[in-house]
Amino acid sequence: MTKPNKKNATKKIEEINRSSLKVWSRRGFIGAGAIAGITAGGALMVGIAIRPGDRTEDLSAYVTNGDEQLITTWVKIASDNTVTAIIPHGEMGQGVHTALSAMLAEEMEADWDAMKIIEAPAEKDYANFVLAREFIFGSANVPTVLFDTVNGAMLAAAKSMNMQITGGSTSVRFTGTGAMLTAGAAAKELLLSAASKQWSVSISELRAEKGFIYHNDKKAPFSEFAEIAATLKPNLKPKLKKRNEYQLIGKSLPRVDIPSKVDGTAIFGIDATVSGMKYGTVKAAPVHGQKVKVMDASLAKKMPGVYGIYNMEDYIAVVADGYWQAKNALDVIDVTWTNNEIKNIDDGIIFEQYRTAIKTRKGKTLHKSGNTKKLINESASFYEAEYTVPFLAHACMEPMNATAWYRDGKCDIWAGTQNPLGTRQVTADTLDIDIDSVTVHTAFMGGGFGRRANPDYTNQAAQISKKSGVPVKLIWSREETTQQDFYRPSALGCFKAGLDVNGIPVAWESKFVHDMDPPEASAVIYDIPNVKAQYMESPSHIRVGAWRSVDHTQHGYFTESFIDELASNAGIDSYEFRRRLLKTKPRHLNVLDTAAKMAGWGKALPDGHAQGIAIVESFMSIVAQVVTVDISSGVPRVVNVACAADAGMAINPNGFIAQMESGIIFGLSAALYGEITISNGSVDQSNFYDYRMVRMDDAPSIDVEIITSDNRIGGAGEPGTPPIAPALVNAIYKASGQRVRNLPIGNQKFSVKT
Repeated sequence: MTKPNKKNATKKIEEINRSSLKVWSRRGFIGAGAIAGITAGGALMVGIAIRPGDRTEDLSAYVTNGDEQLITTWVKIASDNTVTAIIPHGEMGQGVHTALSAMLAEEMEADWDAMKIIEAPAEKDYANFVLAREFIFGSANVPTVLFDTVNGAMLAAAKSMNMQITGGSTSVRFTGTGAMLTAGAAAKELLLSAASKQWSVSISELRAEKGFIYHNDKKAPFSEFAEIAATLKPNLKPKLKKRNEYQLIGKSLPRVDIPSKVDGTAIFGIDATVSGMKYGTVKAAPVHGQKVKVMDASLAKKMPGVYGIYNMEDYIAVVADGYWQAKNALDVIDVTWTNNEIKNIDDGIIFEQYRTAIKTRKGKTLHKSGNTKKLINESASFYEAEYTVPFLAHACMEPMNATAWYRDGKCDIWAGTQNPLGTRQVTADTLDIDIDSVTVHTAFMGGGFGRRANPDYTNQAAQISKKSGVPVKLIWSREETTQQDFYRPSALGCFKAGLDVNGIPVAWESKFVHDMDPPEASAVIYDIPNVKAQYMESPSHIRVGAWRSVDHTQHGYFTESFIDELASNAGIDSYEFRRRLLKTKPRHLNVLDTAAKMAGWGKALPDGHAQGIAIVESFMSIVAQVVTVDISSGVPRVVNVACAADAGMAINPNGFIAQMESGIIFGLSAALYGEITISNGSVDQSNFYDYRMVRMDDAPSIDVEIITSDNRIGGAGEPGTPPIAPALVNAIYKASGQRVRNLPIGNQKFSVKT
């Protein structure tokens, strides 16, 4: 029996983590090796559909049963005429299964009320090559003659990167528009072609509607033609509907995942059960890089229900008959960890490290136009400011958990994961087995926000199952979930603007440090002729990962705080100041104006109340928010948030609104309270009492207005988060006269401006 390859597995987790971060930006995706994957070639996937005699049999083996026919990669039809959408993204409360299946049903003319939905299997053949294509080509029109070749290259890249990620607001804007619409339209064309052959009539005489093919008064279900349709050559670029022809898209359809969540039948990762299963829990080294030096488990071994106690080098594990027994036993184990120099580091030292990096290191330029140095030196005046944001935890309501069963050289994993293929690869590397010997069973996620893209918890479950010889359901405690996260990076940004005699910026420079791949969010949307944005690398030992809205959460706060300070310095209303700098951006201006109108910008407010505004473009969507705050008690209380959002169009308006609302609450929690601090190298916070969330009695009223435009469809899950922090601190300034340049807000006290 081979030994678990812990060194390689740890390295692979880090690679998967970095890869997960990279694929949420085009720049990062290309840097992650997509070009290498493209030039390496690989199996050819013909567009969205499958050529006869090509890959149908391979893909069908993963997703079909009995008499079902796989019509295209993402849709199958059963003999009872049930149409099933195959969705390559995980459901974590964002409604992605509903939105994507509706997009497929729209173009296919399937009966939405009778549709079923399954999640695509964690197989390399189901790597999401559409994400790769969208990151590389975007809205570019790839000639039809090259389309199959491009898709084959993208599939090779996606396979090489284990690309099956849910995150970055890519599900609707990339997979939906680039796969589901086309898959539905291609499937409809195949079914019409099959009916044409079978009925010996022209396709032009046929129509599809709600799961049936019609010819005059004659009709037959899709299933009657499915077998023939599956053998036909698909159209790689089928004709798609115009937006004004949609029957499902743009309507508020009921979420398909809600009923089971209400009646308790929904299966989350933590609900997995396996015959003979034991329960496990763990305690990892408090400082990353530490190992177990001495472990005394004599008391724990005597406790009832304890099956096994294991020294896993960088963590200890207890396996027992129940979770509570395992947790109680873990708590009485006396463990001493090895020392390292990291143990002397705290977050104050980390931020000083950032400042030193900005002062002494040569920056890497991300955005540049004009000559900022010259213009700042020659400007009438200049203005500068420094901002910081802390590390943040994901705080998923469902703690990290996974069930693993290793036996006979094979391993099954049951878990909620944003990264099924990456999880498979890590498990295989951990156990020194082939990836084909690992099966990942995906489940609903009780929150993800980027955290469940990192397979460390599934990796531990696999290790413990192999070590103990039994199937193990691993459940992290809330303390472990909080203290062993992949945190949103802390960041420090330094900004400087050259101003004309009226206080209008003619040049803008930003320098920033944070431990993640170069962000694209540092771009400035305003009409400033001379701009330069640079970053400096300054990594720390803290594990970091993607957090809802990725780097837009830091840069939205930096940029919209600084532009507000410039407005105040110029003596110009902050809304009007932004309008002046967005004259050539009608789409942005419309979003800004809509939010201001919704909030009644400029209206008289009670004493201690004020409004702040912010606008951020992210994930191809533009969102503006106006926050009304009350600081009359000295503690800021958000009364209302007016949110205007242009994502091209909302696939499911109620779902879109819910995403804006949840993004606002998520970002508001971080702005008011969110802070992971480091003492002696380890995380201080441990649970919801010291890592606070906005609760129901703190939550503001939220108004959302959806703006429909002719632009490409943008994201919804993440763009609601970035504007909330700057809008809030800008409101606080107007109410108190005090600028908030360091989050969280809860660390500071305020008084009403007189």
